Amino acid sequence: MNAIPAHLDHLVLATPDLAATVADFTRRTGVAPAPGGTHVGLGTRNHLVSLGGSSYLEILGPDPEQSAPGVPRPFGVDDLALPRTVTWAISPPDLDAAVAAARALGYDPGPVHPMRRRRPDGTLLEWRLTDGDTAHPSGLVPFLIDWGTSLHPSASGLPVTPLLALSGTAPEPDEIRPLLHAVGTDLTLTAGPVGLSFTVDTPLGPVTFG
Repeated sequence: MNAIPAHLDHLVLATPDLAATVADFTRRTGVAPAPGGTHVGLGTRNHLVSLGGSSYLEILGPDPEQSAPGVPRPFGVDDLALPRTVTWAISPPDLDAAVAAARALGYDPGPVHPMRRRRPDGTLLEWRLTDGDTAHPSGLVPFLIDWGTSLHPSASGLPVTPLLALSGTAPEPDEIRPLLHAVGTDLTLTAGPVGLSFTVDTPLGPVTFG
């Protein structure tokens, strides 16, 4: 199996139908993702699964209880016909220093924005993250995140499916590797259509999602 990338925080499995994708994940793995919370004003909500250690899987889709937002939903959810692993995040020791270091190496991770959501128990989570470089929208280069003083989602008693592998494909992998180096991580890459896939260990055996 492939090595787990340095500073991995979470993977984002986006879907046009959150309930159906959560049910499919449960059927395939034998593990039911836990409700995460709503992204108020963005029109999405999520379910979460720990990937072991301090990383987790976010299954994100439209929230039927929210009105349609006036802006596109995050991670291109509005354009999806099927579930897809759209991107991933790393949590460097110092977010601002990591952004500055990446820019010094010629890669701009994008501006840093504050975000927040409430867990089902009412706990407020607050974090900061980068937008990502719109010049490289493939999702193969992670965005950066800092949870500050908030309880990390992986520490909230989530069900667990340990991550065995994360890998990507790109038409020109050598164009992506320097960008990964710039943000202080790496990813096993092979040539092919743009995509991310991950494999988790489950009570039903290893399962791969693309």
